[in-house]
Amino acid sequence: MQNHPWQLAPWHCLSRCVKEGSVAYEKAHGCGIWDFAAKNPELNKIFNDAMTCTAKITIEAVIGGYGDGFGRLGSLVYVGGGNGNAMAAVARAFPDMKCVNFDLPHVIATAPVHGGVSHVGGDMFVSVPKADAIFMKWIMHDWNDEDCVKILRNCRKAIPERTGKVVIVDVNGLFDETGLLMDLVMIAHTSGGRERTELEWKTILEKAGFPRYNIIKLPALQSIIEGFLE
Repeated sequence: MQNHPWQLAPWHCLSRCVKEGSVAYEKAHGCGIWDFAAKNPELNKIFNDAMTCTAKITIEAVIGGYGDGFGRLGSLVYVGGGNGNAMAAVARAFPDMKCVNFDLPHVIATAPVHGGVSHVGGDMFVSVPKADAIFMKWIMHDWNDEDCVKILRNCRKAIPERTGKVVIVDVNGLFDETGLLMDLVMIAHTSGGRERTELEWKTILEKAGFPRYNIIKLPALQSIIEGFLE
């Protein structure tokens, strides 16, 4: 995905963004990446296929490193779950848990049927389906802090007041070559997305109403970041 001409074009606009402001992807294509994908089925497929590939390794690490965290849940909503492949892996590992794959309508429209997974289309900036917990993998890094707080507040409304939690799988820290590279990708492809340090995660979680958090290291680029209501 990253070496497709559509995805390479914004990199050539970074110097203009420094001089003139604005967003690299918008300079290259006239709109942001999500709007471009919504009206471009080819990019939509490329993006979701790429996310499926990256999820294969990561979701195995998540299931192996967070089994107890999922095992106690009756229901789970994967916000931004794409075509549902990652959620299908969770459903196979925890067959008694109700699993919902939630994404934009144009993404859900092309998602295949997965046993044990229900597909729901919608907008996480408007509302999120209710569940015992909300799961997000490599979603928060696409958005600026203000947008992340909006998303997390909608997640907060969707989970039980005392026992609910959010489970975020994302990069925690910028102090290695891979983290820095991913941060540059976010600059090129999003309007304010970024990788974050633990302090930055703590700040947005608290602003969204999650006063307590926990970080679990994984044998993968990402970590699990849990946010609790109390």
